[in-house]
Amino acid sequence: MATRTSRTPRRTEALSRERIVEAAVALLDAEGESGLTFRTLTERLATGPGAIYWHVANKGELLAAATDSVIADVLAIEHDEPSDTPQDEIRTLALGLFDAIADHPWLSAQLAVQLSGSPWGSVTPRIFESFGQRVAALGVPEATWFTAASALMHYVFGAAGQNAANARALEPGVDRAEFLHAAATVWEELDPGEYPFMKSIADQVREHDDREQFLTGVDLILTGITASNRA
Repeated sequence: MATRTSRTPRRTEALSRERIVEAAVALLDAEGESGLTFRTLTERLATGPGAIYWHVANKGELLAAATDSVIADVLAIEHDEPSDTPQDEIRTLALGLFDAIADHPWLSAQLAVQLSGSPWGSVTPRIFESFGQRVAALGVPEATWFTAASALMHYVFGAAGQNAANARALEPGVDRAEFLHAAATVWEELDPGEYPFMKSIADQVREHDDREQFLTGVDLILTGITASNRA
């Protein structure tokens, strides 16, 4: 009787850098940065490590490429849906980044690496340009462009990163609405003499929407930028 030999699944598409990056993003979403190895990547793509190294030199380059790919998708959507005012375009851009960071738990840390440690890479200039063009369109003095755009970016990535971290911190199976309700209930029972503010906002915490709260913060910054220009 003939024996059946085990064979490695054959690729049905030619291997390309784009396919490698796409597979890397999927692995990062599912397993996090620690789960992205060249071994797991070769298994997913049914190829050998040499074929991947031909396109990507190391894991650092792969992480940078995955980050760039996700950000490129966000900016492409933002360009496909132009709005009437710079303020609306900034909101669209900010919310797109907020959602991307929520959908890709690894993205916040990688953006911090790119924005702080690799300002000459492709990600930092593209994000700065997208915010900066719209800040300039608000009519603020050129001398304040860098500060205003930086303030927006710091808020967007800080708030989006914290929101994503909050979601990851929930225990498996814990409902977010129930969690917020429990926290708000505890805050309502705090000593009013020591925690008057916390007691007053407890009900707002219970009912708030993360995306709406995020956009309200964007609007506060935009109001400050335009108000300082008028002054």
